[in-house]
Amino acid sequence: MTTTQADVVVLGLGPGGEEAAGRLAEAGLDVVGIEGNLLGGECPYWGCVPSKMMIRAANLVAETRRVPGMAGTSSVTPDWAPVARRIREEATDNWDDRVAVERFEDKGGRFVRGWGRLDGPKRVAVGDDVYEARRAVIVASGDKPWFPPIPGLAELEGQYWTNRQAIEAETLPRSLVVLGGGAIGVELAQVFARFGVDVDVVEGAGRLIAAEEPEASGLLEAIFGREDIGVHTGVKIAAVRRTGDGFTLDIEGGTAVSGEKLLVATGRRPDLTSINASSIGVDEEGRGLPVDEHLRVTDGVWAIGDVTGVGAFTHVSMYQANIVVLDILGENPPAADYRALPRVTFTDPEIGSVGLTEDQARRQGIEVHAAVTEVPTSARGWIHKAGNEGFIKLVEDHDTGRLVGATSAGPTGGEVLSMLTLAVHAGITTDQLRQMIYAYPTFHRTVEAALGELCVVDSPRLM
Repeated sequence: MTTTQADVVVLGLGPGGEEAAGRLAEAGLDVVGIEGNLLGGECPYWGCVPSKMMIRAANLVAETRRVPGMAGTSSVTPDWAPVARRIREEATDNWDDRVAVERFEDKGGRFVRGWGRLDGPKRVAVGDDVYEARRAVIVASGDKPWFPPIPGLAELEGQYWTNRQAIEAETLPRSLVVLGGGAIGVELAQVFARFGVDVDVVEGAGRLIAAEEPEASGLLEAIFGREDIGVHTGVKIAAVRRTGDGFTLDIEGGTAVSGEKLLVATGRRPDLTSINASSIGVDEEGRGLPVDEHLRVTDGVWAIGDVTGVGAFTHVSMYQANIVVLDILGENPPAADYRALPRVTFTDPEIGSVGLTEDQARRQGIEVHAAVTEVPTSARGWIHKAGNEGFIKLVEDHDTGRLVGATSAGPTGGEVLSMLTLAVHAGITTDQLRQMIYAYPTFHRTVEAALGELCVVDSPRLM
């Protein structure tokens, strides 16, 4: 066994871990970065970047199909080959992280390829080697797919797809069953359907994207219906089994759902056991490492990203990385504030949301006023016509007059969300928002119309 010392040891080099490790190395600290998989993590290789390339291609197919009746005639023959090629060549370097490793090392960091485990405060073990931090250990070990205890599913491990196999696919199946109607499931379902795959989505909750507003779920389910994507919500799966050259989900009290491939997209969770979190006094049965407002877990240990359980988003890990870097460098960063945490489901239409949903606000005891305005009723929505589905929903704390949550669904819904994120973050009142000038004709002008609807709400709307 060898022991190596460094100023900082970073366990996990996903987006947040890589950012923190690189910046601390550039600041002159001796940094060891440890990663068992690809440096950069899930986002650039199997998540955000390649999936959005797939979505961009699928949306081009859909836009081409919208030409008739507005701009002449059109036809499109979807071809997956250029999509798969772009992911391999432009996004992932065929899943080779050499460039990322060299980038980190050029900043002065020392890279270790291996699966690390905490070995008490300020110590990380990789096999028989131990890396001891003089100043800090940063845990950025991410999370991994979570699989529900459905009879038969565990026995099929390695045979079904997770998001990784879906992203790496060079050819597409004839049919696909997507188990899980959250953001990852619905995004990939729509992509594959637009490239000619017969897709069914199976979700145990009562609606798709159940963490979002009911209006968002209703919109997406209607769109999926028009695109011939099967939606099965509120179901209990009795068993999963192989049948011939495919998979079958047996539904209690309902019709079985079958497909050539099965994509399991039922969420992700940190694995605290694999990193030996108990060695720093953390319960490994928890849903994440407990952190304070500066992301400290315990003396000399900080955590970043999905392992904190705050939100499995690249932008959260990057936000947290900045706080950790400043804290380790003694620069007194502001406390972490997640009141205006934005999230976007990149379906078509995009569904962006920030802050609290109407139901979450009510559960917190907030007297809520809420209003919804449909995008097609706006001038820009009317002009856009084909593919203009969407809405703006505002959730106001009636006592303070401040916006505490919002949803922006529609074309470029995630981009329109930016102004609403700023409003929630800055604690801007709805009266102040009404005093703004909104460019005409834009999608974001629908916010002004929603504010007008909010004015006439006499009592909290029950969903």
